[in-house]
Amino acid sequence: MSSVPARTGRQRQRYEDNLRLVSGCIPYRWRKENADQIGKTEEMIEVLMISSPKRDDLVFPKGGWENDETVTEAACREALEEAGVKGILRETPLGIWEFRSKSSQDLCGMEGGCRGYMFALEVTEELEHWPEQKNRARRWLNIKEAFRLSRYDWMCNALEEFTKVMAEDRKLDNQDNNVDPPSVLVTDVSECQSMSPNCYKRSSNMQHHGVPSKSNLLQHASQEIAIHFGY
Repeated sequence: MSSVPARTGRQRQRYEDNLRLVSGCIPYRWRKENADQIGKTEEMIEVLMISSPKRDDLVFPKGGWENDETVTEAACREALEEAGVKGILRETPLGIWEFRSKSSQDLCGMEGGCRGYMFALEVTEELEHWPEQKNRARRWLNIKEAFRLSRYDWMCNALEEFTKVMAEDRKLDNQDNNVDPPSVLVTDVSECQSMSPNCYKRSSNMQHHGVPSKSNLLQHASQEIAIHFGY
C-alpha cells in the first residue's frame, strides 16, 4: 500500500474564466530494443495510459491544478498519484486544451469546462504501490494503440503534438551525437535549484538523450530543476 494518500477536495482548486484548471502529462519510455536504431519515432516509443474509475476507457494522468503548486508540480503529482510513475518532465507544455467533462459536469467548472495543460514525462521509475492503485490500472501502449484508444479529441490532439515533439527531440539528439561533448561536466546535483525529489524538470532548451542514465542526468544537471514532492 502507498503511504502517501492522493489529494482530494476542491479547497485549493484553481479556476480561470469559470474553467477548472487541470494539469497532466503523457508518460513515455523509449523501447530499449529500438532506442538506438534508425526509424520512425512512433515505432520506438511507448506511452502510459491508465484506466478511468467507473468508466471503460483509458486516459492520461491529469487532475486539478491547486493554488499551492506550480503547473509542472501538479503534472508530476498527478502522474505519481494516478499512475505511480516518476520521471523527467519536459518544461514546455505540449499545449493547452479546453474541454468539457463527459462524465459529470461538476468535475470541472460551473458548466463542466476544463482548461488543461499537458506535458511530456519521461518515466524513470514505476512504483509497485501508488495512491490510486485500487482504482487505476496501468497499460503501456505504442503510439498507434494510444491513438486508437484515446476517446476524446483533445487527447488525440495532445498525442499528435507529443509525437511531433519527440521526433524533433530525437532529430536534435542525433545531431548532438556528432558534436564533441562539453569539456566541463556537472557532477553535483545540489547545484540544481531543488524544489522537491522524484521528478526532474527538463528545460525547454534541452533535448532527449536516449534511454536516460544516471550519468547523463548528472551531466545536464545544471540545466534541470529538481522538483520534489516528498513522496
